[in-house]
Amino acid sequence: MPERKSIVFFHPDLGIGGAERLIIDAAVGLQTLGHRVTIFTSHRDLTHCFDEARDGKIPPSSLPMPFPENRLANPEFPPPGTLDVRVRGGFLFPATLLGRFQILLTILRHYHLLCTISLNGELAALKPTAFFIDQLSAGIPFLRYRFPETHILFYCHFPDLLLVKQRQRWVTRLWRLPFDAVEGWSMQGADRVVVNSEFTKGVVEGVWKGLGGKRGVGVVYPCVDIKSDNGGDQKALSEKDLWGGKKIVLSINRFEKKKDVGLAIKAFAGLNANDRRGTRLVIAGGYDNRVPENVSYHAELLSLAESLSLTTATAKNIITALSIPDEIEVLFLLSIPGQLKSMLLDAAKLLVYTPLNEHFGIVPLEAMLSGVPVLAANCGGPLETVVDGQTGWLRDPEKVEDWTEVMRQVLFETSAAQLKEMGEAGRERAETEFSESKMSQKLDHELEDMVSRPRVKALEIQDILLLVGIFGLWVVVMVSLLRGPLVAAATASRQAAASQEV
Repeated sequence: MPERKSIVFFHPDLGIGGAERLIIDAAVGLQTLGHRVTIFTSHRDLTHCFDEARDGKIPPSSLPMPFPENRLANPEFPPPGTLDVRVRGGFLFPATLLGRFQILLTILRHYHLLCTISLNGELAALKPTAFFIDQLSAGIPFLRYRFPETHILFYCHFPDLLLVKQRQRWVTRLWRLPFDAVEGWSMQGADRVVVNSEFTKGVVEGVWKGLGGKRGVGVVYPCVDIKSDNGGDQKALSEKDLWGGKKIVLSINRFEKKKDVGLAIKAFAGLNANDRRGTRLVIAGGYDNRVPENVSYHAELLSLAESLSLTTATAKNIITALSIPDEIEVLFLLSIPGQLKSMLLDAAKLLVYTPLNEHFGIVPLEAMLSGVPVLAANCGGPLETVVDGQTGWLRDPEKVEDWTEVMRQVLFETSAAQLKEMGEAGRERAETEFSESKMSQKLDHELEDMVSRPRVKALEIQDILLLVGIFGLWVVVMVSLLRGPLVAAATASRQAAASQEV
């Protein structure tokens, strides 16, 4: 039987995205297996996070905070289903500066967190067996130096250097150079690297040749909570009760341009006006007022829908959502609570998942678990979750008319018995291949195998000091280049504020 471990997670911002869902599921799963689990983060908004990150017993802020030695054997600490989440190091540096420099400030906030808990003894008091890091690999060199005996597992959702867009300008390319280099270099210091899909594995191993050594990169699929499945009876009830029994086509995604939610709107607009009567496209997902892209992309989607002569409305809570007028064809739901999300999945006829080359995509699995057929792009992660013709449809995202045709078939041509059969196949696949227990057991195996091996030889102290020196010099150069534009932007912002006061 594997030895119980003290596993410490590091995640930059515990919001409500797919990466955060994976971290929460991984932490809960490992804790259920008997391990001590602690999560450190630079930011957590109690009104904008998953329940498990909100309801744990968090020790007092006085430091250091040693844990009782019998915690692993004591099921009452923390309570079942909750997590020990600690917010540290988020006050010296803002998340952005005038909407810019997010990656630099995220790294600085992360190092603020690491320095705080390392120097005050809080991290050492946990006696960590392993560190579980995702999204931000820049802290790996520091952890290796401060805790040379503690193994590090890095979960790579996708290479950050491939996620960043708008590299056409030379300033942007120059700005990203050190961050791209640090991402690959620091990841070499992890004792084990795992990713979320075979698709992502191929991309990662293509970008960073030799990452993972002879073992290569591992794959641990994200999971869905099979305990949340409500079954067919509630689904049938919801279809009658939600919005007067309208046929619902559902899209769930964060409000980000890369999610290509506009494809769902265009495909829905392809239905003729008569077909759209009695139907509604519901676009729901993560939305944060602090994120400029969320705000701008929501506005862009509204304009797109209205340009296609579709009536629209936006709701921000369950009360407003349920009182939307009958004539609304496209409904935007911002940062939906779990209860409303469950209701939507229970009522939906079809889940439309639009991202191109999505790294994995948890939403199709959530729909399949609820017995909802899925229409997704025929590339990326959905190729590993959706079985074309059995649990849903895979279509070319460049051919909008093909997506419209699937919508038409589901809404008006496919029998209830056929949809039920497809839904049952999806539920069985989700429960069998993507359960929380399966993911946690796979992670537990990865961690056990990792700590049983010698540490990876990488990132000596002289390399770290050299990198810090080069990085510092680069920051000075960039600040010098951008000082003029920054001052101009700040001046314009103050003038705009002054004019509003007048």
